[in-house]
Amino acid sequence: MRKVYYNGEFVDEARACISVYDSALMFGDMVFEMTRSFHKEQFKLREHIERLYASAKYLRIDLEEAMSKEQMEAAIKETIRINEGEFQEDDEHRIMIDVTRGLLSIYEGVVGTHKGLNIIIADFPLRWTVRGMGELFDKGINAVIPSQRAIPASLIDPKVKNRSRIHYLMANMQVSNYEGSRNWALLLDTDNHVAEGTGDNFFIVKNGILLTPEPRNILRGISREYVFEIAKDLGIEYQECNLDVYDVVNADEAFMTGTPFCILPVTTIDGQRIGTGRPGPVFKRLIDKWGANVNLDIIKQIKAWNACEDPSEITVSPYSFKK
Repeated sequence: MRKVYYNGEFVDEARACISVYDSALMFGDMVFEMTRSFHKEQFKLREHIERLYASAKYLRIDLEEAMSKEQMEAAIKETIRINEGEFQEDDEHRIMIDVTRGLLSIYEGVVGTHKGLNIIIADFPLRWTVRGMGELFDKGINAVIPSQRAIPASLIDPKVKNRSRIHYLMANMQVSNYEGSRNWALLLDTDNHVAEGTGDNFFIVKNGILLTPEPRNILRGISREYVFEIAKDLGIEYQECNLDVYDVVNADEAFMTGTPFCILPVTTIDGQRIGTGRPGPVFKRLIDKWGANVNLDIIKQIKAWNACEDPSEITVSPYSFKK
């Protein structure tokens, strides 16, 4: 049975629970990070940790007082070591780090449970997250614009990776009403500029140049930043700028970036073809370079996991709603 790091101890996954009086349940008051490995080695772990601590600082959660970044990294690696025997040989480690503020003060000392921050590190197979995504590398995503808008930084700064994400959930619910299985939400901000997906960043390619939304109203993804690194190595120009739906419709190609899948092509928007309607050459150069850097065929790995699943159980979203 997998073990979870829970406030300095390792407990069975099913026992890693927080109080019903925790601020996380009362207000969605928590920060988190999710990472992945390549060949069982964590990728960009330090960058994820740095963002976790930056998010906690912004929300005035005293994470650094409770655990240093070095201690956090050590706890993550120990969690992986303890769980290694529960993973298949071809599995990758998907780490989820949750940090809650803890009990609201009116409940402290009267409900007989842990007082102070909760620091929880879980380790589970990456295949759970990417199941069903294999075909998207060939067919691409259909980006759907929901009526739900991204929350602008003037209200809640999206650069803070927090669990107050009901707007993501609403967007996914709206998109689930569309026919087909390749629909992913692409949110606009309150100025009708393209913002982000519900857990992924968005790029288009126009005349060989990578264009991506300004970082003002989006989560600044670790994968997004890595695409900048790869593009620089490949001599591909990139720009952060305001993008409208018009720009996406008239792009040569488009793609999403996210930690679990790295890069996925977007071939249509609201059913309208982008470019040729197929994954484009810039996407191919970027995903190949990423794979070469980590010594892994990323697409082949995810497709192999799909082949091991029952096709009737495969979905491309962590959410499933009735239409």
